[in-house]
Amino acid sequence: MAVIGTGLIGTSIALAARRRGVTVFLADRDPVAARTAAALGAGLARAPAAPVDLAVIAVPPSQVGGVLAEAQTSRLALGYTDVASVKAGPERAALSRAPDPERYIGGHPLAGRERSGPLAARAELFQGRNWALTPSRVTSPATLDRALCLVELCDAVPVVMPSQEHDAAVAVTSHVPHLVASLMAARLRDGPAGTSLLAGQGLRDVTRIAGGDSRLWGDILQSNAPAVADVLRDLHADLSRLVPALDALARPGHRDRELGMRTLVDLLDRGILGLAGIPGTRPPTTPGDPRVRVRVADRPGELARLVAATAGLGVAAEDADVGAAAADSLAVRFTVPQAVADRMVAELRKGGWSAVREDAVRHTGEQSGRDEGEDVALPV
Repeated sequence: MAVIGTGLIGTSIALAARRRGVTVFLADRDPVAARTAAALGAGLARAPAAPVDLAVIAVPPSQVGGVLAEAQTSRLALGYTDVASVKAGPERAALSRAPDPERYIGGHPLAGRERSGPLAARAELFQGRNWALTPSRVTSPATLDRALCLVELCDAVPVVMPSQEHDAAVAVTSHVPHLVASLMAARLRDGPAGTSLLAGQGLRDVTRIAGGDSRLWGDILQSNAPAVADVLRDLHADLSRLVPALDALARPGHRDRELGMRTLVDLLDRGILGLAGIPGTRPPTTPGDPRVRVRVADRPGELARLVAATAGLGVAAEDADVGAAAADSLAVRFTVPQAVADRMVAELRKGGWSAVREDAVRHTGEQSGRDEGEDVALPV
């Protein structure tokens, strides 16, 4: 393998490959960076004598096309991939400028740290992380296989998708969050006296990624500018609703105070729903949140099957209480945020479970004359 660019990602890939017995050749426009990576055990800071199996291009997005063309012209490798966090631009450059575009496949490991440079590299950086691969219309099967082998060497999880779809997704999940973190961190410079003394974990969580290399992030953002701008327009629309709502709430007796509170709560609920869509994330609950009741057959394995189904919705087993529903079934009640309850019921019913919101059960009992604590047959 050859690694071009011995920063955090490139050196981490080289370390992971060396751990698996792969011979790695290192190159960087800064010879000291390549020598530093070599001194860490990441490989040899020289060019290979013959073409290697795979060249990994670990440079900023705007530089991938030029580096790829140069590497292919020199016959550096049999296959080529990159690790830039924007994929459509490098793909276009490969198709228009590279001598052998069929030997190139876009790649993006979804891992990193706030630090940069070879000294920040870790061989285990990619363990269990998703690694996007974006084959173009001409990428050869052999090139895809080599990239999949790289992902396996790094103990990552391959996710194959089109480059445009990738860029639209990372605008939401990575690029705009970095911008928002930077904008929030910038507010700290003009904060009132004592701001730094009250900087708690919430602020640290929100601003943690703002310390990234500004030149690198400038390159990333300009390379994905259309998708980033689309997300920012949506954020701008939400802020345009939120600011007047807060202005109304700030003035006692304002005629739009009730509307302002509804707008505020709606935006907060949408945030909870969005958070619930992230695998493994537990949405927060508050007193008064509804319960979702699920009837489970009282036989081995059924409760475990329900726990697995709800885990995919971001709801943990410890949020549940179990009681008897009938002689042959159990009633499992999950306390969930208001904004999650309806979605959870719909998804569980779609999966064949008998599920209903607890408040819906009470309403049914009141209308039918049943005691609200009595279990009723629920539609699937």
